[in-house]
Amino acid sequence: MDAAAPTETGVSHSEPDVTKPLVLVVDDDGSSRLMARTALERGGFEVAEADGGAAALAAVGRRRPDVVLLDVVMPVRDGFTTCRDIRATPEGRAVPVLMVTALDDQEAIARAFDAGATDFVTKPVHWASLLHRIRYMIRAATTAEALRDSEALLAKAQRIAHLGHWEWDVRAGKVACSDIVLSVFGMPPERFDDTFRAFVSHVHRGDRGAVMAAFRDALKGAQTFSTDFRVVHAEGRVRVVHLEAEVARDTSGRPQRVVGTLQDVTERHEAEARIRHMALHDALTDLPNRILFRERLARTLENARRARRKAAVLFVGLDRFTRINASLGYDVGDQLLKEAALRLTGCLEVAVGAGMRAEISRFGGDEFTLVLDRVDSPDDVATLARRILDILAAAYSLSGQDVYTTTSIGIALFPEDGTPVHELLRNADAALRHAKRQGKNTFRFYSPAMNAGAERRLALENDLQKALDHDELLLHYQPTVAMDTGRLVGFEALLRWQHPRLGLVPPGDFIPLAEETGLIVPIGEWVLATACAQGKRWADEGLPPFRIAVNLSARQFWQEDLAPTVGRILVDTRIDPRRLDLELTESTFMQDAEATVAALMSLKEMGLTLSIDDFGTGYSSLAYLQRFPLDALKIDRSFVRDVLTNPDSAAITRTVIAMARNLGLRVVAEGIEDVAQLAFLKAEGCHEGQGYYISRPMPAADVPAFARGQAHAAPRR
Repeated sequence: MDAAAPTETGVSHSEPDVTKPLVLVVDDDGSSRLMARTALERGGFEVAEADGGAAALAAVGRRRPDVVLLDVVMPVRDGFTTCRDIRATPEGRAVPVLMVTALDDQEAIARAFDAGATDFVTKPVHWASLLHRIRYMIRAATTAEALRDSEALLAKAQRIAHLGHWEWDVRAGKVACSDIVLSVFGMPPERFDDTFRAFVSHVHRGDRGAVMAAFRDALKGAQTFSTDFRVVHAEGRVRVVHLEAEVARDTSGRPQRVVGTLQDVTERHEAEARIRHMALHDALTDLPNRILFRERLARTLENARRARRKAAVLFVGLDRFTRINASLGYDVGDQLLKEAALRLTGCLEVAVGAGMRAEISRFGGDEFTLVLDRVDSPDDVATLARRILDILAAAYSLSGQDVYTTTSIGIALFPEDGTPVHELLRNADAALRHAKRQGKNTFRFYSPAMNAGAERRLALENDLQKALDHDELLLHYQPTVAMDTGRLVGFEALLRWQHPRLGLVPPGDFIPLAEETGLIVPIGEWVLATACAQGKRWADEGLPPFRIAVNLSARQFWQEDLAPTVGRILVDTRIDPRRLDLELTESTFMQDAEATVAALMSLKEMGLTLSIDDFGTGYSSLAYLQRFPLDALKIDRSFVRDVLTNPDSAAITRTVIAMARNLGLRVVAEGIEDVAQLAFLKAEGCHEGQGYYISRPMPAADVPAFARGQAHAAPRR
């Protein structure tokens, strides 16, 4: 086989064969290179040649060889210098270098290894043996390179994972740490004291005792152990680390070394803490949620039981919150809840000032809960409840407007009102519901009668679900007369429930239930359809023309399909729209003035009349009344009842009548019970009246006789 001729740079060029290991032969003697090429190519190697040190460096830079076969004795730059130069390049740092020398002395061998040679061989070369040595060197170099790559990957993975290793020589008391461990400590290697005491000194003082105990237990018998603890960085930052360790023992079982890893898991702990916080806290207010509250309540009650002291649970509910959401939007509702949470948190100072320990949570919806520990007296709880009512009643400035709401509070005491968590919560909730039924904006302590009432209400609620389907609902009609002539002008349709077991259920017992459950919407539609159909029958029977008043609940009024529903009922029943009077409570109008005007106009355009019911109990203003397309005001019965005994009621009644007349509105007084009240109202110019003095509500069958008789009745005096 012919050797390739060296180029002007002293390096032979031939077409590379990447499937074969490359050996670079460096020798100034051409015949020696030829002999080497012949032997190596026969042995299955690819060969490149260089006639000196400079050419060898160029060849290594151009294509990294698998082995360099380097002659020692060369002019200008000998083999020792060339070896050092090759080792100084990135490409040649790990290339196996086999030095070939005729210098058979120990000094030459030492110089070869000092220069960075991997091995050496003396001349004359035994080529068959040399080929085996080169193959071994390539295998060893490949293994070493794979090991270096693996170590590099491991080091990179450890850096990414913040994972370092350490070793403690138990007998010597010395600790060796990797750079990653030292970086977690914030300690440069030159400042690290390699004693075990110094190693442990980086552990947070609060965790140091537990870490030392873990090491002691491991030395006594445990083979492996792991633990999480905090370390203090040299700059003062606190990090959380995870330590894994294994104890190595001598043949007699005495500990010699403890080796292990240390990983910075701060980010993981912080993420886990965030997840735990999210799972146990309300996303809107950041208060503890129902789950965490129950845990804390259970702990509080257990502590109170052991210490034989009292505790209390308060259920705090915002009144009419659903209306705020419906009229002002959920964004405003969310702002209100966040502000209420802040105010409630501030109220806890009252509890602390009374020596109590208090915790607050958002239980769900518009309800918050408080648990009080170290309660000396119910009076202290009552003081806190009054403070909460006052603070939450102040105006909320939300989205550029003032929003008002009141609060109801239910209170259950431990151990009087229950000892298990679920029982105390149930009773506090029962007290809250009772407070709301008592008129809201108040607090109530639990009593056993509340649960009995709650159970009755639940049974009524279940029965009310079936009342429509079972035809248990019916209407009674209460007449309204003109004050000056006593002439019949209309009837108000009043809902009644003929319960199969309980008999006639008072409206005050089931109407609030219907409101709370939403059943008032289908029930209200039934009332409207039934009253209109009945009015059309009376008209067909030739009864004198009169209005039929039907109450609309707030839920009905704010239904998007209210106007289409009313229009459909008017068409289906074929009643004259002028004979239908829709009554709405004053508070319904006050939720959203613009939307109210639009809704009222859509109803007014059908030709019916509109009235405000229970006027004087809400927050109406004269400006609002001027904007609304109304026909009448109905003075609430609470003012009429006291009109002769309470100067304030009399003054309010006179003012309402005068205001309504000035606005061109018809005035109707409710709840007239005697002739003196009738005379007062008539004297003040009230247009119409209704009440027990005129007539009690009556079944539909009694209306024709009453209407015909009233047509011939003399005016009331």
